[in-house]
Amino acid sequence: MKWWKLHIKYSPDRVAELNKIGFIWERLQPEWNLIFSALITYSSIYDNLLVPVNFVVPRGDDAWPKATWGLGLGRCVFRMRLRNDFLNGPKGANRRSQLLGLGFVWDMREYAFTKFVAALRYYAKTSSHKFGPLKVPSTFEVPNNDNSWPRELWNYPLGAKCSAVRQKGLYIKDCPERTKRLSDIGFCWEGNASLGWHKVVHAAAIYSKMNNSNLRVPITFRVPSPSSEKDSYWPWPEHLWDFPLGQRLKDIRLKSAYLQGSNGPKRRAQLDALGFQWETKRGRPKKQ
Repeated sequence: MKWWKLHIKYSPDRVAELNKIGFIWERLQPEWNLIFSALITYSSIYDNLLVPVNFVVPRGDDAWPKATWGLGLGRCVFRMRLRNDFLNGPKGANRRSQLLGLGFVWDMREYAFTKFVAALRYYAKTSSHKFGPLKVPSTFEVPNNDNSWPRELWNYPLGAKCSAVRQKGLYIKDCPERTKRLSDIGFCWEGNASLGWHKVVHAAAIYSKMNNSNLRVPITFRVPSPSSEKDSYWPWPEHLWDFPLGQRLKDIRLKSAYLQGSNGPKRRAQLDALGFQWETKRGRPKKQ
């Protein structure tokens, strides 16, 4: 371009001379063809069209068509999303169809949220979750090469994303419809520590009610499951089965577990109301 400006643009006689010998002024290949060819190659290599904005087709790489070497593909994709570059005019509709056929992502924010929802749904299917809020450990990452998960979700940091949604409003800020979608699939809006407390107080309330407001729970007590499917009534909900209530209450008594922070006084009051004994008594507790 710079050479053309210096030697051709302001020299009509040179333009006329080039025209006389049949010089082709347009690109040998329209720019769109180069971009689309590069997108096809990118998709075949990376299995998606999530082109980073700074991506440039590498020179000297035979995996790419030679005509696309040095093409700033990331910038082209960015401008297509932002300004509809190359997508206006009579050829715009056909080009959009071509992009859709390749799986082009038009809205990156919507794509990221959709991927998050898909990961949550698969987690619910593959984990032991059945009831209550969908609790994902903050360190959980979708395992690699696990065919029970879609390939596009491998290595996805689902636990970290859940924490970011709760703490920073990731994906849901000013989007109440997204908040509702997450609630509908059981997303846990409270941190895992708060969720743990809810299980403690729920199990403690049932135990207290069954034992005349007495919450002197043996350390080894775990919430039982029904002995047979014929039990028509069972006071313990399934999401509490095998919950180590005795150990959790011991941790509260000796380590003040769950009682730190601004919620501490309120939680102490809840335990008091259920008949919790803050000091242990000597001797073995009677069998319940």
